[in-house]
Amino acid sequence: MLAIGSDHGGFLLKEKIIEFLETEGIDFRDFGTYDAQSVDYPDFALQVAQAVASGECDRGILCCGTGIGVSITANKVPGIRAALCGDTFSARASREHNDANILALGERVIGPGLAVDIVKVWLESEFSGGRHDRRLKKIAAIERGYTKGE
Repeated sequence: MLAIGSDHGGFLLKEKIIEFLETEGIDFRDFGTYDAQSVDYPDFALQVAQAVASGECDRGILCCGTGIGVSITANKVPGIRAALCGDTFSARASREHNDANILALGERVIGPGLAVDIVKVWLESEFSGGRHDRRLKKIAAIERGYTKGE
């Protein structure tokens, strides 16, 4: 299952992505917000990140005005690798090289058509493993408080 959430600045983009997910028959859980009234992005980014980190959801998508605030917040949760992507190349690489488990998008930065293309590529891409696995282990070690690679 996919987790999705946004603040007011990403609400309309989240709704477009939900339309795409429904059309594709992709199961998701909407963590809000549910309208364009002003809210604080950390509240929604944390909920999505916790759902992914706990295994309740496999991956997540977060939207805000720029995608920056939600990605910073989500990346504070251990085990989360949130990637802010504004193009399909980065979306593919974030999955293949970084095993990104949350995609962050900025409604005020990209349009809905590109956003849906990015989501599609991100959902279809898989982690490549190999040399990239070693790098993810180093990131996990940093999360545990180590400064030297394992």
